[in-house]
Amino acid sequence: MTDDRRRARAELLADDALGCVAVHTDADGHTETLTGTGRGVRPLLVWLAEGRGLAGFCVADRVVGKGAALLYARLGVKAVWARTMSESGFATLHAHGIDAAYGTLVPVILNRRRDGMCPIERAVEHIDDPASAEPAIRAAVARLMR
Repeated sequence: MTDDRRRARAELLADDALGCVAVHTDADGHTETLTGTGRGVRPLLVWLAEGRGLAGFCVADRVVGKGAALLYARLGVKAVWARTMSESGFATLHAHGIDAAYGTLVPVILNRRRDGMCPIERAVEHIDDPASAEPAIRAAVARLMR
């Protein structure tokens, strides 16, 4: 595990208010840390809306399914560690050349009622392109907010 991924993971696990942490140390040894609060993929959508790229960043996240994996690919991250990761999230990260690790691997991310698939996972079930995933995920989030 790289130092950046270790730092991201430690910061995430130390603060229950954080949904994800992204860390990047440049060649001069300067470290940039970004934190995301809020549930699910919201912090990733905020970073995308801000036009932020995360090339070279290592990320720690609480839950990574296929939707989050596609958004991380769109953001350009180098590595992702998740406390819980779905099999499709893991496969998607690898398909996009992103190093992936997890605490627990699950077949699928469940919805909050735990009686079916997470709506974000369902929204990208048949999508493999990160650019196509973002509007599908934004539409699913909009439906959930209604």
